[in-house]
Amino acid sequence: MTKLCLDSIKLIAGKKALCNNLSITINSGECWGLLGKNGAGKTSLLKCIAGILKPEEGSISLDAIPIQNYDRKNLALRVGMLFQEGLSSIPSTVFETVLLGRYPHSKYSIKDSLSDIQTTQNILEEVKLNELRDRELNTLSGGELQKVGIALLLAQDPDLLLLDEPSNHLDIAFAAQLKTILKERVSKRSASLLLATHDINYVNEFCDRLILMLGDGNLILGKTQEILTEKNLSKAFSCKISKFSNGISTIFHSV
Repeated sequence: MTKLCLDSIKLIAGKKALCNNLSITINSGECWGLLGKNGAGKTSLLKCIAGILKPEEGSISLDAIPIQNYDRKNLALRVGMLFQEGLSSIPSTVFETVLLGRYPHSKYSIKDSLSDIQTTQNILEEVKLNELRDRELNTLSGGELQKVGIALLLAQDPDLLLLDEPSNHLDIAFAAQLKTILKERVSKRSASLLLATHDINYVNEFCDRLILMLGDGNLILGKTQEILTEKNLSKAFSCKISKFSNGISTIFHSV
């Protein structure tokens, strides 16, 4: 079982407050959303949880152990992050890149195990990348690169998945499929997930609980359906947001 605890977190970028006094607990099996407009601090908060950045104040622990106390390999076994940028600069093929996700699990320092190779192959098939397995990353489209990043995270198979704008560049069909893939992974592994996005409808369909970043350091926390009100969203995105429901689905859009 995994328990991520954020206690009194404060984040600042320059003179701008991104996050004031954030305290939450994310448990195994939970899917959380981190919602806000561009520049609200979503990526910075994810990087703090991943141990890449340090908050101005407060502490972050995983199963009662401070994040900074994990060595890099053990942290990679526990926490994985899908970044928005950087993959295209790696001089490798799709298969080689996704196989890197197995490194924290590897018992060998020189060769890759048959099990890791098979796991990588299975994931490429799951995310519809098998036909691109031998392509160099710098030849891929933005959507294809995003799929590689998702496959890399799935190959890493961490207890806590952090995703930064996972639906970026994805076509509608795969963006919908990704929600199913991630929910199954969280359920089967008893993992937990925190997904950062500015897409209101995506978190509404996917996440059980939500952190809404208002852009001034203030936050609204709670169950997704309770947080996603026209008033809260209009304040967070600095424009009028309307909600439409036909009894089957709910759509949010700007006016």
